[in-house]
Amino acid sequence: MIIDFHTHTFPEELAERAVAKLAKSARAKNYLNGTVVDLRRSMKEAGVDYSVLLPVVTKPDQQRSINRLALEINFHSHETGLLSFGGIHPDNEDYRQILRQCADNGVKGIKLHPIFQQTYLDDIRYLRIIDCACEHGLIILVHAGYDISYPQRDFASAAHILPVLDRLKPDRFILAHMGGWLCWTEAEEQLVGRDVWLDTSFCLLPIRPAPGTQRDPGENPPLGKEQFLRMVRRHGADRILFGTDSPWDPQQASITALKESGLTPEELSAILGDNAAGLLGLAKRKKGGIKEI
Repeated sequence: MIIDFHTHTFPEELAERAVAKLAKSARAKNYLNGTVVDLRRSMKEAGVDYSVLLPVVTKPDQQRSINRLALEINFHSHETGLLSFGGIHPDNEDYRQILRQCADNGVKGIKLHPIFQQTYLDDIRYLRIIDCACEHGLIILVHAGYDISYPQRDFASAAHILPVLDRLKPDRFILAHMGGWLCWTEAEEQLVGRDVWLDTSFCLLPIRPAPGTQRDPGENPPLGKEQFLRMVRRHGADRILFGTDSPWDPQQASITALKESGLTPEELSAILGDNAAGLLGLAKRKKGGIKEI
C-alpha cells in the first residue's frame, strides 16, 4: 500500500489562481494544477492508494467552508482514495467546538501552518489547540522549518517545536518536511528520536524553477541521501511517513527517490504506507469501499 500523507488541492474555481500565486512567491514550478481531478490522475499513474489533503486556514472565518469541504471529500473517500484533514486558525476562539465537530464527523486530523498563519508554534493559541486536539484523538500535522515563500521566517523551527513536545507530549504529532525544511541538521540534532512522526514531503527532490524565474542549482538544496538515511534510522523507520507536498513534488518521482535512497525493503514498505495505514486506521482499498481496521 502507498499513502501520500501530505498533499494539497484547491476548489476547482480557485485552483489555477491559487497555485499560480504560490508558484510565483516560491519561484517553484508546480507539477499538478492543484485540482482533485489532477491529483487522482497522478495517484493512478503512481500507484498511490490514498492521498491525505491538508487544508490551511489563513483567516479565521475560512475554517467553516474548509471543514465543510473536508467532510464532503471524506464522504466519497471510498471512491476517490482522498482523505481530508480539517483546518483551524489560531485566532479561532471557538476552537474547542471546531475540533469537537471535526472529531465527531470522523475527520482524522488537523493541519497547522505557523508561517502561513503568522503564529509561533509555541504560542499559547497553538498550545491550547494542540492540547484540545489530543483530547479528541485527532492527528496533528504541522509545517516544520522554514517555508520556501518566506525565507528565514522562523515560526516553526526546533526552538518552537521543543516547548510543545515538552509541555504537551502530543501522541499523534507529525512534523512535516523531515522535522524542519531547510534546517535538517537542527532537526536531526534536536528532534530525531523524540516522540513525533516525520514526513518526507518536499525534501528529496531538487526544486524546479517556475517559468520566468531563475533559481541557482545550489539554492534550497534537497535533503541529502546520506543524511536522510541517517535520520530515518536514528528516528526509526516506523515513525516516518511518505509525503510529497503535491502539487509541489511529483508522486511518482518521489516514490522513485525513496526506492533509490538505500532503504531496506522493510523500511520502504513501512514508510510508503504501512505506518500511515496504522495511524489512519485504514486497510487497502477494495472495490465497494474502504476497509477500516
